[in-house]
Amino acid sequence: MSHPCPLEQQTQKMPIGRISSPSKASWRLHSFCLFLALGSFVWGYNVGVLASVLVHPGFKDTLHSPGSSRNGLITAVYYIGTWSSYIFFAHPAADRLGRRYAALVGMAIMALGQVFQAAASGSNALVMVIAGRIIAGVGTGIVSTSVPLYQSEVAPPKHRGRFVVMNHVGFVAGLASGFWVGYAMTFWTSEQGQRIGWRVSLALSLIPGVPFLVGLPFMHDSPRWLVEHGQNGEALKTLRYYREGYYSTDEINTELDEIERSVASFKASGLAWISLFTDASLFARLWRSALLQFMGQMCGATAMKYYLPALFQALGLSRRVSLLAGGIESTMKIGCTLVDMVIIDRAGRRITMTAGAAVMAFSMLINGALPQIYPGNTNHAADFTCIVFVFIYSFGFSMGFGSAAWVYGSEIFPTAIRARGLSFAASGGAVASIAVSHIWPVGIHRIGSKIYFFFMAVNLVCVPIIWILYPETKGRSLEDMDALFSRGVARAPREDALDSEARQGLLGRAEEHDLETPKDVARHRRSGSEEGSG
Repeated sequence: MSHPCPLEQQTQKMPIGRISSPSKASWRLHSFCLFLALGSFVWGYNVGVLASVLVHPGFKDTLHSPGSSRNGLITAVYYIGTWSSYIFFAHPAADRLGRRYAALVGMAIMALGQVFQAAASGSNALVMVIAGRIIAGVGTGIVSTSVPLYQSEVAPPKHRGRFVVMNHVGFVAGLASGFWVGYAMTFWTSEQGQRIGWRVSLALSLIPGVPFLVGLPFMHDSPRWLVEHGQNGEALKTLRYYREGYYSTDEINTELDEIERSVASFKASGLAWISLFTDASLFARLWRSALLQFMGQMCGATAMKYYLPALFQALGLSRRVSLLAGGIESTMKIGCTLVDMVIIDRAGRRITMTAGAAVMAFSMLINGALPQIYPGNTNHAADFTCIVFVFIYSFGFSMGFGSAAWVYGSEIFPTAIRARGLSFAASGGAVASIAVSHIWPVGIHRIGSKIYFFFMAVNLVCVPIIWILYPETKGRSLEDMDALFSRGVARAPREDALDSEARQGLLGRAEEHDLETPKDVARHRRSGSEEGSG
């Protein structure tokens, strides 16, 4: 007696990763990832508000009119904090405390740093600002890695990019809010406003941090982290919480099976975090992710975030209008990032990053060339064109490196060392940010708009590097990255048992049934075994 093939029955169900009709679980997943983006919002706010703080009269008086070098120092020390956090603190926190409580601790440290900065006064004002910037940087390093890790580990493979991009949506929303608060402070023209407006701007970052700190303990831990720590039953509950309604029970169980096999095979391999540097497959992921983070900041993004008002003022705008333009520019980034949420899982990571780098390179060319042709703000049309291309640059960054660098880094490492891998990789971005924080103000002061040509060259070099050296990861499960980056990590026993002929047969049958992921192949393999035994 022949039985209907389970594969045929399952293909009538919703394929893995396809989100169609809304369900409670779908809303939970979207709401949860947006809530996590609140942590990135605070990070973005702290970055955006500094641009207005640096040009605020009260801040200048308190720090005795710091010059370009000192402003560069104030900006750069933040990234010394993030770098040290990425290397020493972020990954132990995420691995030992879990993604949830790591983000909570990071937010508390960020808040402490902001308090230090807002309270700076007297002869020790500069010391307090620098100390506060370093402390806030340490907290940022923990939050900026634990949030995308958390999002990538709860998201379905086919739409993982969408959910991790929410991290960048939160960041650019915070960035925009920081600029708008700075713009609003220009209207507080009383003596008190001129004296403490910058302190209020810094202290306001504490407000969105409160619901983040209060809400995190009520959230579910990452299912992959739970499996890593032997809490498989809790991991299954979490998967059901975020999958039921658009995944079948079998698909949820299969996803858990894959997570368990991935964790078990990695433990059986004997590899540890040091293997990031000694194992060829893992090191291939580490240097790619670190270089991606480095390029994502070396392209000029750090300068655009911190020195945008000064840049606009150099093009002839007043302080107030410069802050207004900065608010509009950073608000535009929100829309660009929302668009990127839609296209990153369709176009892929490589296309969005290479296209974004090309757009940024052309924008830098225009901003470098026109002030050389029309020096001293003598041509308003040229100045206006430069301002427009600053916006176009932001479009390229938001659609490319801004989100894709974090998506890529959060998805390519095995569960057991994902936090360490992303943290080490993110340190590359911190190094670039330190460099750009110094290069930009000094370069503008010494060679003017010619500094743009340097960043144009950086972006041009990024295009072939990404296209040639970075394999596409869209649509792949987190457990499927080992095959993409060679065979350095131990593979599931079931996969090793397949010879070449059997593999080709399975793939051929999978194509007949229009299967979408390796999970379907695994289910088909099981169904074939059941038929054979029958």
